[in-house]
Amino acid sequence: MSNKKRMPQRGPGHGHMGMPVQKPKHFRKTFRRLMGYLKPHYLMLLAVFAAAILSTIFTIIAPKLMGNATTKLFEGMMMKIKGVPGARIDFDSIWGIVVTLVVLYILSALFTFLMQYLMSGVAQKMVYTLRKQVNEKLARMPVGYYDAHPYGDVLSRAVNDTENISNTLQQSLTASITSIVTLIGVVVMMLTISPILTLILLVTIPLSFVGIAQITKRSQGHFKGQQAQIGQLNGHVEEMFTGHQVIKAFGKERESVNKFEGINEKLYQSAWKAQFLSGIMMPLMMFVGNIGYVLISVVGGILVVKRSIEIGDIQAFIQYARQFGQPLNQIANISNIIQSTVASAERIFEVLDEDEMMADADHAQQLTDPKGTVVFDHVAFRYKEDQPLIDNLSLHVNAGQSVAIVGPTGAGKTTLINLLMRFYEIQQGKITVDGLDTQEMKREQLHSLFGMVLQDTWLFKGTIRENIAYGREKATEEEIIRAAEAAHADHFIRTLPDGYDTILNEEGTNISQGQKQLLTIARAILADPVILILDEATSNVDTRTEVHIQEAMDKLMENRTSFVIAHRLSTIRHADLILVMNHGQVIEQGTHQQLLEQKGFYAELYNSQFAEKRNGQKTG
Repeated sequence: MSNKKRMPQRGPGHGHMGMPVQKPKHFRKTFRRLMGYLKPHYLMLLAVFAAAILSTIFTIIAPKLMGNATTKLFEGMMMKIKGVPGARIDFDSIWGIVVTLVVLYILSALFTFLMQYLMSGVAQKMVYTLRKQVNEKLARMPVGYYDAHPYGDVLSRAVNDTENISNTLQQSLTASITSIVTLIGVVVMMLTISPILTLILLVTIPLSFVGIAQITKRSQGHFKGQQAQIGQLNGHVEEMFTGHQVIKAFGKERESVNKFEGINEKLYQSAWKAQFLSGIMMPLMMFVGNIGYVLISVVGGILVVKRSIEIGDIQAFIQYARQFGQPLNQIANISNIIQSTVASAERIFEVLDEDEMMADADHAQQLTDPKGTVVFDHVAFRYKEDQPLIDNLSLHVNAGQSVAIVGPTGAGKTTLINLLMRFYEIQQGKITVDGLDTQEMKREQLHSLFGMVLQDTWLFKGTIRENIAYGREKATEEEIIRAAEAAHADHFIRTLPDGYDTILNEEGTNISQGQKQLLTIARAILADPVILILDEATSNVDTRTEVHIQEAMDKLMENRTSFVIAHRLSTIRHADLILVMNHGQVIEQGTHQQLLEQKGFYAELYNSQFAEKRNGQKTG
């Protein structure tokens, strides 16, 4: 099986807070499903809701009290101006109101802190559950899912989308709660002051909504285009940095820069239009709000003159009008955040709803003493329903035999290995190991029978010791060193400054390709598998290193069933059995000598490679 890294491809990207990623396809359905994750925390949410109500109520009461203080001050001043005997400003009442206001604001701040504290816990627990489900789901996904989805897209869904929900959920939910409570509370307080002024304010609100709806409708397409261009830009930059040596070697720097500039220009066009349209929402709302303030001031002044309301009530009402606009502004600002959050949730749910691998049999059987005999019994397989690949394949490999699989690209060599390891499920027939159907075994035990050394090495960031020990849990130091010695890796490891404690970077670029290959062989030796899968492990190294690797592989293959995907036929002349594949079929099989004597497809392949080698030597 190929372990080759694919260049990251970005799906629809995820922007920062306040910038929608894309419009979700099924907003209501996805939103309800996302909210379902909050059900286990309903008691905490009730506490959040209660804290939000109390915090908002304390804030709502304040303008009315300040209006009362203004009225007291105004009445005292007017009485003194009129020369009323004993007239004075009632500072005792005013100071009492001030103290009450201070207490109310302190309580409001405390409840706001409590609300945010509780909500942060709820949001993180919810996202923790989502991350856990995604991680467990990805572990149950068939290999076909990863073949069909670029790993950049999988990574984006598993990390970026959950992080987007985490970053926006807390602010969106608490803002929504406080906005709703503020709207209701402010309307009630305004009605108690003056139903006429309340009606004037409410008449101006639809004007804002109409304008916002039109702007949102136009900006959504630009936001979507912006995120698509960000995804392309990310993918291009990552590709260019990953392959910068190849780009320089072929003189493609200018072409790369031109492509970047083209994507960057499209991103600029989408971004400024999206941000401009989004940015005019606030001025629009402020304009409509200011019209409302003018009308309230004029009508309110008339009502004060007619003694219908107190002057302090006008002050309080204007403050309520401003408070009334704040939750509307918040709703306008978080609408994009909610779109982004729901779009991220939708992408996560798409992963969670994907078909999983076929479950292990309820009464899975286990090999107690595996030997490594492998049988393909009339196996049929196809990736797509209308495109047959392997049809009626039968094959018998005895324990300890080395089997080489050769053939042109697309012949089905890797597919054969994928079916053997049950990365894909066969449509017909069966595959057995030591007589036991692989579909009757647990995948965990089936995979434990195999060791793999691939053409494209995989090493993780960590010490050399840890990378070798990956082959067996709780391996001792002596076992690790013996495996390295058997793989001819011990010598070069000890020449490194930190020896076995040398830390490999994420790409393993601080050691050579041949050294990386020796480490993967040491890992396989330590794992001590029953069956080996080798994918032309010497094709990317120099001749001297190839000799060491071949010796290590020969030692590794001793007394083990081995499947070798071969590209250079000279390396598999001593295989016990050679399978020649083409178009998913085994068209020839036998030893190297037998196949040459048949003068068929294999002989033609071998002679063509031999001629190429001979011509190359003459040219050299």
